[in-house]
Amino acid sequence: LERLPRTLLLVTTAFIVTAIVGLWIGINIATKAGSTTDRMVATISAISFALPTWWVGIILILFLSINLHIFPSGGMYSIPPPEAGLERFLDLLKHSILPVLTLVLVSVGPYIYSVRTMTLNIAQEDFVSVARAKGLPNNLIMRRHILRAAAPPIVTSLTLSLIGSLGGSILVETVFNWQGMGRLYFEAISVMDLPVIIGSTYVLTVLFLISIFIADLLYGYFDPRVRTGHE
Repeated sequence: LERLPRTLLLVTTAFIVTAIVGLWIGINIATKAGSTTDRMVATISAISFALPTWWVGIILILFLSINLHIFPSGGMYSIPPPEAGLERFLDLLKHSILPVLTLVLVSVGPYIYSVRTMTLNIAQEDFVSVARAKGLPNNLIMRRHILRAAAPPIVTSLTLSLIGSLGGSILVETVFNWQGMGRLYFEAISVMDLPVIIGSTYVLTVLFLISIFIADLLYGYFDPRVRTGHE
């Protein structure tokens, strides 16, 4: 109960940033397939997908913390920690920037390319061509025809990114000494504390199942063909 909200703070924040950036860039480059921008984003996405989470965290610490002294290198609060209130919240926010940035960098690339690919495939369907032949505005076609049809696989991809972030938080929290579930898991493994290991595994598994369950619900909402009921 003490550590889980700290992990969710990192994962949820990174999840929101990844979703916003991935959707915005992915949808925009889908309309420019084959362009220089498209190829450049594809290359960056491949690099992002291949980056190890722990390595990105260490590189960010070396450049932004040790060399440039912009952000703290780890922990959740300064030493000594500020008193309760706005100052304490801002200190927590400052310490969370680097771990959140690490999670975003390793997840946003593949998500951008997934959104781009799924949006581009839908844009080539016959019903989209019919909508363009009717003279409908491009914004309307994109919003009501392309995005609506591409929403189910996009939601699934985003959910899988969330699940990957939950697993990656173990490495991120260890690198940045963030006192969340991941750090607790690492400390328990170091001393072979089996009850904590089993409990942490159980909690992470439940979070995975909840994420998949939410994805199934959203899938049925966006795609009218996916329905269950009594015959």
